[in-house]
Parts: sequence; C-alpha cells; structure tokens
Amino acid sequence: MSDIAIREAMKSDADVILSLLYELAEYEKLTAKFRLTRDIIERDFFGPDAACHCDLAYLGEAPVGLMTWYRTYASFAASRGIFLEDIFVQPNYRGKGIGKLLLAHLSRRAVTGGITHIDWFVLDWNKPSIEFYERLGAEQSKGWLSYRLGGRALKELADT
Repeated sequence: MSDIAIREAMKSDADVILSLLYELAEYEKLTAKFRLTRDIIERDFFGPDAACHCDLAYLGEAPVGLMTWYRTYASFAASRGIFLEDIFVQPNYRGKGIGKLLLAHLSRRAVTGGITHIDWFVLDWNKPSIEFYERLGAEQSKGWLSYRLGGRALKELADT
C-alpha cells in the first residue's frame, strides 16, 4: 500500500499510542492487566532515558497500527538486538501489508544500526499471527522457556 506511512512516534502521539495499545489488549484478552496511561507513555516512550520506542503506521491521516520495541544485548554472541514488545494493526486494515511494512521498517533500523536480530513473543492461540511471522521467515525459538518474576515474589526476593 503506497499510501501507508510509518514514522517514529512523538510525544504528541501519546493518546494515539494509548488507544491502539488498548485495542491490542482487547484483542489479546488482557485488558485486566492494562495499566498504561498517557503520563506513563510520556515518561517511558520519550526523552533521553526512554525505556521503549514506538513507531506508528498511518493510512493517510488515520493511525492504523503501531509497534513498540526496545534494545537488547546477547552477551554470549556479543550482539545487539531488538525486542519487539507489541505489533498491532487494527482489524479493518489487516491483510493489506501494513504489518509487513512495520516489520520491514524495524528491520531496516536494525540492519543500519548493526543489530543482528529481532525477538518477540506471540500468544500460542494467535494462529493468524504465527502464520504471518512464519511466512516472513521467522522461526520459533526452540529450547527456551519464558519466565517472569513479578508481584509478591519479586518483592520477597528483593527483601532477602
């Protein structure tokens, strides 16, 4: 689609980011865990100490998708990476190549920045996304299990 533009998000896009990420949370059935606010977006997505980056996809003047990501480092391989936290295209615009354009945009950023890999998670029930990623040549990581330490367990460990 030649009328799709992808650009880095700006602080003035905070409401757009919030809206699109909430739509993603609805799709993933995770609204009960959704804590993001405009203030948090302004704090964590922008400025010299940004924890996360965001790129937006526009069809004309309308925002139709986004991706959020941050830099990683693989110490054994001594290689820089990107972790793609979220990628979302509104349902009415899926199947039009926007997701591929978003990933191509991030891939160009990676290649020009000396980044060797992009990693992400996908929910095991999300068959359309899994098929999309595999058509692009992405492979499921084998031999690694995802763990998260949080909540009470994180606080208890911090207190030891």
